[in-house]
Amino acid sequence: MAPSPPARQPRLARLHGAAVRAWAEASLAALGEERTTIDALNVFPVPDGDTGTNMFLTVESACAAIDSVCDEVEALGGRPSVEAITGAMSRGALLGARGNSGVILAQIIRGVASVLAGVPEGAELTPALIRAAMRSASDEAYVAVSRPVEGTILSVARAAAEAAEAAESAGEDIVAVIEQAVDASHDALALTTEQLAVLRDAGVVDAGGQGLVVVYDALLDVVTGVRRRRPGRALRAKLPAPTRGPALAPGNAADPSYEVMYLLRADTAGVVALRSDLEGLGDSVMITGDETLWNVHVHVHDAGAAIEAGLAIGRVERIRVTYLAHAAPAQLPEGRRVVIVTHGPGTAALVVEQGALVVPAKPRRRPSTAELLDGIHRAGALEVLLMPSDSDSLAVAEAAAEQARIEGCRVAVIPTRSIVQSLAALAVHDPGARFDEDAVAMTRAAGATRYGAVTVASKAALTSAGPCRVGDVLGLTDGDIVDIGPDQTSVAISVADRLLSMGGELVTLVLGSDADLPWADDLADVLQRSHAGIDVITVDGGQPLWPLIIGVE
Repeated sequence: MAPSPPARQPRLARLHGAAVRAWAEASLAALGEERTTIDALNVFPVPDGDTGTNMFLTVESACAAIDSVCDEVEALGGRPSVEAITGAMSRGALLGARGNSGVILAQIIRGVASVLAGVPEGAELTPALIRAAMRSASDEAYVAVSRPVEGTILSVARAAAEAAEAAESAGEDIVAVIEQAVDASHDALALTTEQLAVLRDAGVVDAGGQGLVVVYDALLDVVTGVRRRRPGRALRAKLPAPTRGPALAPGNAADPSYEVMYLLRADTAGVVALRSDLEGLGDSVMITGDETLWNVHVHVHDAGAAIEAGLAIGRVERIRVTYLAHAAPAQLPEGRRVVIVTHGPGTAALVVEQGALVVPAKPRRRPSTAELLDGIHRAGALEVLLMPSDSDSLAVAEAAAEQARIEGCRVAVIPTRSIVQSLAALAVHDPGARFDEDAVAMTRAAGATRYGAVTVASKAALTSAGPCRVGDVLGLTDGDIVDIGPDQTSVAISVADRLLSMGGELVTLVLGSDADLPWADDLADVLQRSHAGIDVITVDGGQPLWPLIIGVE
């Protein structure tokens, strides 16, 4: 008998709170990228085109809860434990769960968290641990649904769990166990088309299952340290157009009219009775949670009766009622408004002077979907042009825009990856032009603006420009590190020269609160002497962490 191949060393070999956080953040990023595709697959149980958005918002809530716990612990000089991170992740997903898919995903997260929470900080990440976590995830998902249907996210979760169990029993290493579980989830996803007639007729796989595959893919990427793109592996060519709001065709009169969701504080005995009551009122009944706090989901004709059933056994909070047949657009005033994410008081004041509304970002923290949606609401206009000013916030901005569109607001996301791109786009904004023309012109202006920045390394790392140490000054262009130097002055000149090497007429310098440029007032003169024919604008942005941001148009 041939000897077994040696176990591969994963990038992530031990379990720390930071590892769980990394998986949550990788899942959020991946769901953000795939959100619109998953939305387009959504034909079951209700063809409302929001599965990807709901799963994204659920994981975003989990990540926000993790961030909050980390901030509290780190403020006291500590390091968040596995137990603290998993507890926050589970509770955040529970509180923020949206729709059928979000509720089931929250339960899957709860299942994983229940296994990981009992593992000591720094313990070895073993095949047995992954097997137990995926089995718990599958079991908890099935428990959440009153009438489980195969050919859905449930089938995908179970296939992954069974594959993990088989691989662990065969003595496979940690990477192989996860790989085989992920492969099985993809295979199960492909089978959903044949398991449900509604999916077969539409020519698509299950949307919730697709979302779970994305989350499990992210787990493999985090453990191995290699991001493996799997574009369209289990997707079919025939995708239905996402149907939302007034565009939805009237449903069958026998179908439930409302999706009702709320948080319920009640004991377990009361919840058992509630589940029975809700099954008598409608379908798609899901109740997830723990001994005291529950997330309740149901599709019914009588939304009031579903809420009253909860009130009969406990305290009901955060009630959301959605009309499944169509969503009447909100009555919004006429007009158009620009909403911009800013990172410092200086740029915030500048864009406000030009009539834009500001959504402030915190240091090392992008705005949430809820914060961007609130900004759209505060704009008080029928048409909104939204600029995230950060590449990592593009998916969040698109999710917020999609929610606003459901409410009847016309929103275009201008894909700005830096505040200087947002300033360039704002400069060409024309409220008198047609909305589409205005959005195109602003997008072109943003795309024509190359951007760079200067920052200081907070930790040692191997970058695209070589190794850096704590305190080194880093220069970036278009998001990539291109220079490492001892001082901000030399790195700033290097970055500006790189950006101007491809031409340019207008340079915008946004000075941060941490700027250490003794000749900051003379920087414009230095650049103009080196590059004839350019104009330079200096803005006191006041942003933290980035002493200098440079834009070249």
